[in-house]
Amino acid sequence: MRLNKRMAELGLCSRREADEWIARGWVLVNGQRAETGQRVGPDDSINVDQAAQGQQSQRVTILIHKPVGYVSGQPEDGYQSAASLINARSRWREDRHTQRFSPQQLRGLAPAGRLDIDSTGLLVLTQDGRVARQLIGEDSTIDKEYLVRVEYDDGQHIVSENVEAVFPPDQLALLRHGLSLDGQPLLPAQVDWQNPEQLRFVLVEGKKRQIRRMCEAVGLKVVGLKRIRIGRVMLGNLPVGEWRYLGGMEGF
Repeated sequence: MRLNKRMAELGLCSRREADEWIARGWVLVNGQRAETGQRVGPDDSINVDQAAQGQQSQRVTILIHKPVGYVSGQPEDGYQSAASLINARSRWREDRHTQRFSPQQLRGLAPAGRLDIDSTGLLVLTQDGRVARQLIGEDSTIDKEYLVRVEYDDGQHIVSENVEAVFPPDQLALLRHGLSLDGQPLLPAQVDWQNPEQLRFVLVEGKKRQIRRMCEAVGLKVVGLKRIRIGRVMLGNLPVGEWRYLGGMEGF
């Protein structure tokens, strides 16, 4: 396989970082300086220069409580990106990380997963390709937890209070497993009532507007969606529109 893919599989970096390091001469394969596009086998020895490791250690991961009305990635259709909220003034005052904010930290900062414009909650932005791969790589198993306020169309009228009492149990079972999106069956999900108007979803995949489309398929309309956890990292008390650094002892 290509060297950049092998390095990503080994958890050394992202493919993009690997290409950068190879171009800078920071990667050795069997003691020889690697070349861009080089192919390697499982028994080849791969070593990375300390300069690359030093660069990687300076890269930050930021957790932000994204408000409704902001997009996760690049600005679009007149809407601002969540990254535009990140500055020294909007840092959560209870953030205990010793890192000092610098505008340099915004360079290459990209969302590791999406949260649509109508949703709020925990969004991860990172400069670290290892974190991005862990969260959104093809083999990622990190689960995400959401609180979803819903209404139910029973065919005659819209039920917005005590939805749990009128929502059919077989449809709840279908939310847990049995739905397909874009012609592909969805992986099993944890879906339970948090209170009579709010469901709790735990997913290990993240198709575009997945929860909203799942709900639509069973007659539910989402009126509020908030992501409260990614892996072992909780949104907690982080205020809307504010951010903090991922702690050194934290991990997804």
